[in-house]
Amino acid sequence: MKKLLAVFIVFFVAILFSSSLIAAEKIKIRLITGEIAAIDPAANSMTVKKRLNDLILTTNEKTVVIINKTQRQLTEVKIGDKVRVKYSETEGKALARSIEVTPQKNEGVTGGMPNNQKK
Repeated sequence: MKKLLAVFIVFFVAILFSSSLIAAEKIKIRLITGEIAAIDPAANSMTVKKRLNDLILTTNEKTVVIINKTQRQLTEVKIGDKVRVKYSETEGKALARSIEVTPQKNEGVTGGMPNNQKK
């Protein structure tokens, strides 16, 4: 009787374990680069424009924001910023995992030649 009970428990645990593995979804992280077209703090969302299409992303407290290689707040992201966003799709929505504001190409250039190149 004890052997039968032990076999039953092992069988039951195996079924529970395998069903939890089947039910778990694999999260696929995607990447988009573009420009911030809109920000809606009340809805925790933002729109990233990339040439022909826009992507609406939701954010949450786990979304990481990086500006100038430093972790910042989402409120510091502005419309027009160039960004690289890692996101995942869950329940039909794109959830931003990380937002990195990329520096503008002419950022830091003041219009003159560097001191070591002046004649």
